[in-house]
Amino acid sequence: MASGRRVVITGLGAVTPLGPDVPALWHGLCSGESGIGHITRFDASDLPVQIAGEIKDFDPCQRLPPKLVKRTSRFIQYALWSSLEAVTDAGLDGCGVAKDRVGVVIGSGLGGLEVIVREHEKALRNKGPHVSPLLLPTMLPDMAAGQVSIYFGYLGPNYCTSSACCSGAHAIGSAFRHIVQGEAEAMLAGGSEAGITHFLISGLTRMNALSRRNDEPKRASRPFDADRDGFVIAEGAGIMVLEALDHAKKRDAKIYAELAGYGYSGDAYHITAPHPEGEGASIAMREALNSSGLPVEAIGYINAHGTSTRVNDIIETRSIRRVFREWADRIPVSATKSMTGHLQAACGAVECIVSTLSVYHQRVHPTLNLDTPDPECDLDYVPEGPRDLKIEAALSNSFGFGGHNVSLVIKKYPD
Repeated sequence: MASGRRVVITGLGAVTPLGPDVPALWHGLCSGESGIGHITRFDASDLPVQIAGEIKDFDPCQRLPPKLVKRTSRFIQYALWSSLEAVTDAGLDGCGVAKDRVGVVIGSGLGGLEVIVREHEKALRNKGPHVSPLLLPTMLPDMAAGQVSIYFGYLGPNYCTSSACCSGAHAIGSAFRHIVQGEAEAMLAGGSEAGITHFLISGLTRMNALSRRNDEPKRASRPFDADRDGFVIAEGAGIMVLEALDHAKKRDAKIYAELAGYGYSGDAYHITAPHPEGEGASIAMREALNSSGLPVEAIGYINAHGTSTRVNDIIETRSIRRVFREWADRIPVSATKSMTGHLQAACGAVECIVSTLSVYHQRVHPTLNLDTPDPECDLDYVPEGPRDLKIEAALSNSFGFGGHNVSLVIKKYPD
């Protein structure tokens, strides 16, 4: 950060279609594995889209009290699960930090969508007030942050960001600023989503947003490929522990990297389509770089939003070139969604975790299924497999419906 307190990343937690924790996520990405498969949670045989990135074999009672599990919906369970991993990884709980100096910001766009659908059907079927008394506490998007705060007793800043696919990235950026401004010593930040329902897939299908490669699900998400036909809906959560550098050093915490910059903007253009020249995305990237105090030449890797939709991949490529100009040809760019699918509100958080691991391990994962390069997507998308290289800093991009744009800069630590 060019001014104010420096912020470092000391803990990571995630549950994704590639597995129940961060090691499974990183191993799957570097191995080129796909977490996409046929939908098993409900009968999708009447839908044109029958594939998704589901969390398989998830038993929240392995980490959470059964009573709490009964009183929470899936997106809250994902957030709690990942927060426990991140807090344990950071050694934050029991380290002596005052509870009122730790906050929680967790983004979600859909909240407990499966609860809304189920309870609405129950109300129509039974007539009268027969819905669950836990309807609101399990459906509201802010309840992931609320439940995590209650679970750990953290009394600092506590709220939800909801900006579609930027929600998790916005949460991380907001938490970053709380620490920079001295309002907290540490923050749990990220995103959680569990929207795989017949209802949502019906809506996204009507928008022609989803891939229809039902016969080859693991090849369906193919960012920047000429034969891409839409994104693959997925679910999961990603949580980071952010901490003031002086506080982390005082307790001798493990430091993965420094969160050095945060930029955000709006397209002011269309409810779903990005600005055709990538103007808003370019502003977010420039602001993130300005916030970090780093020149474009310091960026050695970009984790792309890379949705696998026709327009978005082209516009993201265009906006990267607009910001980095000739340097763009020297930056490896890879798309995590090629293996996880699109985690919606959680994608920015998970991809910031992946960018952090890339800087920490000095390794970037490939973009899967990039068989036929799109002439309009002409950057280095790492199609051949994982690549070891020197990375001083990485940029993580997130863009969302409504014209939201977020970029985060992760810098190698120590300097």
